[in-house]
Amino acid sequence: MPTPAVVEISRWQFAITAVFHMSFPALTVGLSLFLSVMYTVYVRTENPLYLQIFRFWKKIFAVGFGLGVVAGTVMTFEFGLNWGSYAHAVGPILGVTIGMEVITAFFLEAGFIGILLYGDGRVRPRTMAFACWMIVVGTLLSTTWILSANSWMQDPVGFTEVKGQFWASDWWHVLFNPAFSYRYPHILLAVLISACWFIGGIAAWYLVKQRALPFARRTLSIALGVLAILMPVQLYVGDATAAFMGAHQPAKLQAFEGNWKTDNNGYNLLVVPNTDKGENELHVEIPHLGAVIGKDLTGKANVPGLLQTPKDDRPNMWSAFYGFRAMYFTALAMFAMAFAGVVLRLRGRLYTARRFHRLMVWMAPAGVIAISGGWITAETGRQPWVVYGLIRTSDAVSHLSLGAAIASLIGFVGVYALLLGLWIRYIVRTVRTGPEYLVADVGPIVNRSEVNHA
Repeated sequence: MPTPAVVEISRWQFAITAVFHMSFPALTVGLSLFLSVMYTVYVRTENPLYLQIFRFWKKIFAVGFGLGVVAGTVMTFEFGLNWGSYAHAVGPILGVTIGMEVITAFFLEAGFIGILLYGDGRVRPRTMAFACWMIVVGTLLSTTWILSANSWMQDPVGFTEVKGQFWASDWWHVLFNPAFSYRYPHILLAVLISACWFIGGIAAWYLVKQRALPFARRTLSIALGVLAILMPVQLYVGDATAAFMGAHQPAKLQAFEGNWKTDNNGYNLLVVPNTDKGENELHVEIPHLGAVIGKDLTGKANVPGLLQTPKDDRPNMWSAFYGFRAMYFTALAMFAMAFAGVVLRLRGRLYTARRFHRLMVWMAPAGVIAISGGWITAETGRQPWVVYGLIRTSDAVSHLSLGAAIASLIGFVGVYALLLGLWIRYIVRTVRTGPEYLVADVGPIVNRSEVNHA
């Protein structure tokens, strides 16, 4: 049995690598769709502005895509190195699911990514557009398989257990388990929204700086137009997902509501939980709102508390509570900003509202923050189970020495901090350089003043 210290370090290591990895697909899945739409519109209209947008965002997509693939590969090694007992138990199911991602998504992406990155001006435009859309299909397939595997861990069905291993008895139920039907649209919307905020935030920076204005106006308009449609849908889908997970994993709901006893109908804004005593040392609430969110319009029903769950089966309230609020309140802020964008567009002030543009710049990472908060809630709220109800996390860790676990954690943190720093530096440099000037082979030459100061 691994020591508690080794278990805790392994959990931190996987959490850090998972959050780091998720930051890249959160942007590149949506960016791949944005690039494909921009290039397809360029092919159909021959408007060089769309090619300029495509070429600029292709640079940021390329590096993010590469880092995301590398970061994801590291996690597969961790399954064997740090989580050997887990890999042995679920290998017959999750090995196949992750293998399907490699065979379908990675092979498709590997076949067409070179054309997307280097085919501009070298292959026919329709071939280029086709390659772009194949990358979109690849990123969506990758998202599908990963969500299917993770959702099975949240809601395991369609299996039989043989000598400590789980084998699929019904692959349809394994791949398209009930949790997947709720979580997949929620995550898919989340990555599209994240990319839109990132794109819109950078476009707003150019408006603040009064640079590349045609590029900035068109990009901001597209991003906010998509957000105006997706944000209300996401709030509805997110609420349905939370209700489903709360019904299937009641301890997770109890943890992210922040109550210990079932004697409170308010909505907690702030809590300081004392896990040992099973009580909050401090909490700030809005009375009755918790009951209303739980569908009791009278506001009298009490919100379930974590003491309903046996002590050994309770998740960590700190991480579930604040992870959920990071996601939820960021989503509310994004919804308000998207609504403000609609109002400004209707009033004809979308491109002149300086305060709004500055807020958009600060909101650029909002989608990634919301996704990270959601994953923290989903994963830590499932604890102490790594496969819900079947395998405890403490039983899933490999028999490592404490020194090896600490060394690998320090190594990953160091390498990932370096990569993240280089990634942010690359984005900053690319944005400061700005989009390329329109060139003669794609339309009339636009001089510097037209591009940067129009």
